[in-house]
Amino acid sequence: MIDPTPATDVVVRPMREADVATVVAIETEAFSSPWQEDTFAGLLDRPGVELLVMESPAAGVIGYAVLWCVLDQAELANVAITSTWRGRGLGRRLIGTVIETARERGIAKVFLEVRASNDRAANIYRGFGFTEVGLRRGYYSDPEEDARIMMATIPARTPAS
Repeated sequence: MIDPTPATDVVVRPMREADVATVVAIETEAFSSPWQEDTFAGLLDRPGVELLVMESPAAGVIGYAVLWCVLDQAELANVAITSTWRGRGLGRRLIGTVIETARERGIAKVFLEVRASNDRAANIYRGFGFTEVGLRRGYYSDPEEDARIMMATIPARTPAS
């Protein structure tokens, strides 16, 4: 049973090499075609890639996100929270941090793909201003499924008056 208590003591920080094995375990739990350890390890020092983990003092790394940044656009490539920590708003919190990271980098638009059947995730993304802008037929495998392409415009931070 999932503890419904909000997890207020979690932090989001940059991913380190020591986090990769745990991130791969979360990835494998969350996705039918998971990325492998060498993929994450190869992205650690790559320019334009933001790798973030969500960490609980009690449980260690409980989630992660991958944001690819090119010029003023980015793609939210992967985001996942381990199953025992879902249902506490942590995914929303992590996505919010990703959006803020994109804003800090001067990103104007963030894109993502989400399984056509994954209404729960699509609704979370809509809460951050993402709208559906296209469809990729047969994008996912295992099982084969279309992907909704979603995009959010990231307003620049305005200077405080």
